[in-house]
Amino acid sequence: MSTTSTSAEAQPAAGGPAARHAGAPAPPGPRSPGPATDDGRIGLRANLRHIGALVRRNALQIRQDPESMFDVLLMPIIFTVLFVYVFGGSVGASLGGDRHDYLNYVVPGLMAMMGMNIAMAVGTGMNDDFRKGVMDRFRTMPIARSSVLIAKIVVEIGRMLVATAILLGMGFALGMTVQTSVLGLLAAVGLSLLFGAALMWIFILLGLTMKTAQAVQGVAMIVLMPLQFGSSIFAPTRTMPGWLQGFTDYNPLSNLADAARGLVDGGPVTHSALMTLAWAAGITLVMAPLAVRKFRDKT
Repeated sequence: MSTTSTSAEAQPAAGGPAARHAGAPAPPGPRSPGPATDDGRIGLRANLRHIGALVRRNALQIRQDPESMFDVLLMPIIFTVLFVYVFGGSVGASLGGDRHDYLNYVVPGLMAMMGMNIAMAVGTGMNDDFRKGVMDRFRTMPIARSSVLIAKIVVEIGRMLVATAILLGMGFALGMTVQTSVLGLLAAVGLSLLFGAALMWIFILLGLTMKTAQAVQGVAMIVLMPLQFGSSIFAPTRTMPGWLQGFTDYNPLSNLADAARGLVDGGPVTHSALMTLAWAAGITLVMAPLAVRKFRDKT
């Protein structure tokens, strides 16, 4: 009997260990999810689905942490009562009226301030998500990266709408009247929401740049305070020094407050509204690409 092995017996089994040791490619294993894909690789329907899921996730976070809504629920009430009853008598007299006249003056202005203060929360929230590792989890999921940012903005617009509704409800409870029409009031609300959404890109960029949420709040307050009090939100600007009046003329919050007053109380609207829209468009065109680029670099 011959001791020579047949050629079939001498060759290692295809795909066996010897074949792989000899350099044959191993069969592919299961693919990992990998990083989130770009918008160009995900259809519109899937992108909207991702945004909806992330909006629900953020809404559930608010439900589990109702204290996060305290600023939305209490800030409009506190500011309305504080300014109307502390400054209403004196500022109302300077307007040629009384506290009721100041109420009609300040509530449309406070709509501008509400949007700016609540927009700051999107920056601190974004910073917290990176610090707590939430973004690391998103990075492993096949979702559009832009859906994370858009979902944040949608939720904050919802919070802004709640704050505006409470502000107007408080104003009506104290005796505020709409001198124009319901459509004018809705237009003022829409203009405030649009400008607030534009401001969110600034705070998103701050949240992605600063190391802590406290740093985001600190830098934001340094910017917010001069813009808020160096504007026509709380008092007419005609008694201010000339150099400060020049600042208020170009302050976007002054334009927004004046446009809201014109839409609610009557008066010139076109210039202030166009300036507000120009500011909103300019901020979005400049800050949104910077924020998106920073977000992509970090993810």
